[in-house]
Amino acid sequence: MKTEKDKNNSRREFLIASTAITGGIVLSTFLNPFKSIAEAKSADSTKDTIKLNDKNVSLAKDAEKWWGFGFDIEKCIGCGTCAKACKEENNVPKEPFFFRTWIEQYTEKNDGTLKVQSPNGGIDGQTQAVPSEDIFKSYFVPKTCNHCSKSPCVQVCPVGATFVSPDGVVLVDEKYCIGCGYCVQACPYGCRYIHPEKEIADKCTLCYHRINKGLQPTCVEVCPTGARTHGNLRDKKSDLVKFLKEHNCHVLKPHLNTGSKLFYNGLSEEVR
Repeated sequence: MKTEKDKNNSRREFLIASTAITGGIVLSTFLNPFKSIAEAKSADSTKDTIKLNDKNVSLAKDAEKWWGFGFDIEKCIGCGTCAKACKEENNVPKEPFFFRTWIEQYTEKNDGTLKVQSPNGGIDGQTQAVPSEDIFKSYFVPKTCNHCSKSPCVQVCPVGATFVSPDGVVLVDEKYCIGCGYCVQACPYGCRYIHPEKEIADKCTLCYHRINKGLQPTCVEVCPTGARTHGNLRDKKSDLVKFLKEHNCHVLKPHLNTGSKLFYNGLSEEVR
């Protein structure tokens, strides 16, 4: 039977180990948000198939592709069509607060203050709550998983359920996830949640079941203004590489050095 001293020592060892892990992530920080484009390979994976949306899905066999996302804030109208289509395509719970992708409305006021809102993830569109005479500028920012090449969520998963596929997509294998929530806490972009019915971690998969068949992610396909772009970062002729060449793009929270593969055109300092 453990004594109180033994228990204290165990707690101390746990805290030391946790601090070491966190410190390692912080110390790896550099200011190079586009390094993910040149990554030579993704994290090793011995998986051939994984369980996604209650179905077995085959993984890519090679690393010829390195998938990423491009969002054009100047084109986003905040209609929420993407968020609604995502829920339907991926069986995301209909209740509020469960999203694989959502839209935020940023409103900068004349007095310098900032108001951010996203009622029901923007699925029903957005209504401006600030009087027009008080608005300096307003814009919409789509959000989703950043599919980082150096994902904090992958690093903290204790059972290997969260991993980077050979073609650069961060996925969760439903067969192995124990629903501990470590990855939810580790994600600096707030892109994960625990599924209320399955009790496992859930997030955007870049519609992996679709892109493996040569299709576009659902949110890209339904966007009425072409604000979303998906493509292979290793293909110089892909739509995404073209998007990056033609725009001055940024990633969210570049100081964290997560290797984000979600690139924004028109991203204001207030959002970064």
